[in-house]
Amino acid sequence: MLEFDAVHVGYGRGVVLRGVSLAVPVDGVAAVLGHNGAGKSTLLRAAIGLLRPHSGTVRLDGDDITTLAPHHRVARGMAYVPQGQQCFPHLTTAENLQLVADGRPGGRAAVAEALDLFPVLGDLLGRRAGLLSGGQRQQLAIARALITRPRLLLLDEPTEGIQPSVVDEIERTILALARRGGMSVLLVEQHVGFALRAAQRYAVLAAGRVTSSGPGGTDAETAVRQALTV
Repeated sequence: MLEFDAVHVGYGRGVVLRGVSLAVPVDGVAAVLGHNGAGKSTLLRAAIGLLRPHSGTVRLDGDDITTLAPHHRVARGMAYVPQGQQCFPHLTTAENLQLVADGRPGGRAAVAEALDLFPVLGDLLGRRAGLLSGGQRQQLAIARALITRPRLLLLDEPTEGIQPSVVDEIERTILALARRGGMSVLLVEQHVGFALRAAQRYAVLAAGRVTSSGPGGTDAETAVRQALTV
């Protein structure tokens, strides 16, 4: 599905990722773990095209998309949910969803599907998004991305800074999406247990390099935690 091959990328002349190679499986989940500053968010920005690699190749379905603009990647089925529970705060929950759905074939059905996944949003349709809790805004951000019916979903720390009860809801939804098939996920996450339960493959980043990788699942937790302590 998505492949990074020896990618170096950064900001200006500064290099953050150094020779990163990893792959997201078709209809599966790849989890990227690491401490703050390891380069995880930079990886997602390179995946969606907000950053262009200094060297190396990014491929989607075998096609070189290294220089492809973000909107062309979205048109090819990619969706990106950055950190920070981003939404349009002065619009209602319903307006945030409708803004994505308008003009899309099956947009109304896609909104209904997103609300089925995050039923709490159905009770908040008339509330301005800026008045939602952090967890509710995160659910709204993921729902907005899912309305595009992506083939590849990029999630940057979806459970960061969110109350535990909502973390559980978000985890259940992402796990359900992963098991349902039809969509691949590149998941950047700090919660090791959740990330490995969701993922078929994992990679640990440290100082911009992949220091550990392998099959996901709970059996990998010891190796991942050891890699994170180095």
